[in-house]
Amino acid sequence: MAKKQFKTESKRLLDLMINSIYTHREIFLRELISNASDAIDKRYYAAMQAGNTGLNRDEYEIRIEVDEQQRTLSVTDDGCGMSAEELETNLGTIAKSGTRAFAQSLENAEDINVIGQFGVGFYSAFMVADKVTVYSHKEGETAAVWESTGEDGYTVSECDYEPIGTKIVLHLKANGDEANYDEFLQEYRLSSLVKKYSDYIRYPIRMQVGHQQKKEGTEDEYETVYEDQTLNSRVPLWSKNKNEITKEEYNAFYRDTFYDFEEPASVLHIRTEGMLSYTALLYLPKKPPFDFNTKGFKRGLKLYANGVMIMESCEELLPEYFGFVKGLVDSPDLSLNISREMLQHDRQLSAIANNLKKKIQQELLRMLKDERDAYAEFFRAFGRTLKFGVYDNYGMNAEFLKDTLLFHSRALDKEITLKEYVDAMPEGQKQIYYAAGDSLAHVLKLPQTEKVAEKGYDILCLTDDVDEFALRILREYDGKPFASVSDPSLDLATDDEKKAMEEKKTESKELLDRIKTALGDRVSEVGLTDRLKSAVACLTGEEGMSVEMYKVLRQMPNGETVPMTFRLELNPEHPLFKKLGTLNDAQLGEYAELIFAQAKLMAGLPLDDPAAFSEAVCKLM
Repeated sequence: MAKKQFKTESKRLLDLMINSIYTHREIFLRELISNASDAIDKRYYAAMQAGNTGLNRDEYEIRIEVDEQQRTLSVTDDGCGMSAEELETNLGTIAKSGTRAFAQSLENAEDINVIGQFGVGFYSAFMVADKVTVYSHKEGETAAVWESTGEDGYTVSECDYEPIGTKIVLHLKANGDEANYDEFLQEYRLSSLVKKYSDYIRYPIRMQVGHQQKKEGTEDEYETVYEDQTLNSRVPLWSKNKNEITKEEYNAFYRDTFYDFEEPASVLHIRTEGMLSYTALLYLPKKPPFDFNTKGFKRGLKLYANGVMIMESCEELLPEYFGFVKGLVDSPDLSLNISREMLQHDRQLSAIANNLKKKIQQELLRMLKDERDAYAEFFRAFGRTLKFGVYDNYGMNAEFLKDTLLFHSRALDKEITLKEYVDAMPEGQKQIYYAAGDSLAHVLKLPQTEKVAEKGYDILCLTDDVDEFALRILREYDGKPFASVSDPSLDLATDDEKKAMEEKKTESKELLDRIKTALGDRVSEVGLTDRLKSAVACLTGEEGMSVEMYKVLRQMPNGETVPMTFRLELNPEHPLFKKLGTLNDAQLGEYAELIFAQAKLMAGLPLDDPAAFSEAVCKLM
């Protein structure tokens, strides 16, 4: 039998496909099953064309068989089969696809979904096999066999294969140092691959699976009994109409697919048809997974093309700020590349991602309106991610996300939206006030909040490290600018109060200069403020950098190099301030050190020398 050469640059192209196009060996089974499904579709379509409309899909099947002794794995279908000429045409020319030609010939056949489009999926078999034998029998034709080692061509000859359809036999490679091909002889492994990639192929995928059973008439002797099992579910949950699916079914699918013991906070079942057709089943979890805030966490959705899983986690379908969403997308319209393993980044994928982004935002706003307690619980778990989305990319998504945010209200002692804050503002209030700290308890005790609260203004309590950065990016809400209670430029005084403060600054200039001299470069300036009530002093930042922002930046990699100086603000109405003017330079230095240390502690900053602070307090006592 004369060996024929591939009609393209065979060895080089085949090597390229095997070693470069596919990155995971295991997908060969997905490709062969998809091809088998296509072949059955063709036979099914031909039967309908011939007037045989009473067919049952269960009459067709795809079968997987293992021979451990011979080290072979077979995939058999009862599809249309191929003649010797078609074997040579379709398998002898790499990237010559009969499936694509068949798909183009379909006009109004609504019940046919052809998976394979490129004619190279078959060659993925050579990733695991050193020889591939294909037996095929087309109705009305003589059966033929195609065989190749994938390197030096192929042979085609007649054979006595009787069933209509195709049987592909893979002679698995020997195990090597870096690869163990025995895994593809294990029933459990093959079953798991079918479940992972081909669970929703419309035809039953069957395999004989063995299990141990006690021999009849014995007490401790067992034998292996083989039974036919259908490995795939066939009908995906998301392909059903919403009114056919119960809440329990949605939740069970979520738990089984995404391994979460909790029920989801919400479910979105989206079906879009028209210029771009796709179905999406999305879940909003209640709690983050253990690795959610680690580099190892992979966001993204499972991606299917006509029920065949293409990608385990497609990051392009979710923006990072919605990375907590779990789910899948199934579309017949995706433009896949030659391996069907990777996506071409085109308008179709971008359009799906953009639509999903809007649907998720709408669902969050619906939950916020209709299920406030559930949303509050959800936000406690994932709100930080949404706030990072506001800040990230220079605020590109700030407007889109701003109404999903919640912050703790000092006045109401609960989480509220920015809109709710603005709607409750008293007449005359021009700014949205906020205070930032390490914790809610810390924020509530900040001395800078007392004067703002005395004016009757609510204060948003910011406790996440990203909060203040997010509000700085937003700048304002509904025309109301954000203002930190710690901002030195905060203006709460009346004209008379401002005049009185200017007089006090003039009177205290010499004292303030003496305190600045005592503290040296640790403070950039020492001044007076009318924003304090019970406290004698506080620290503020400069040049748009608050103390809290400075603390966040200092915690980042190389953050110790972030330069910052503080402004010490003193309360001229405090009894201690009035005493400072009576002290000599040595005494004033000791008091200044204590006041500065006290201000640092109230701001949540560490002391440079805790022992010295303790000693100074004891000395004064």
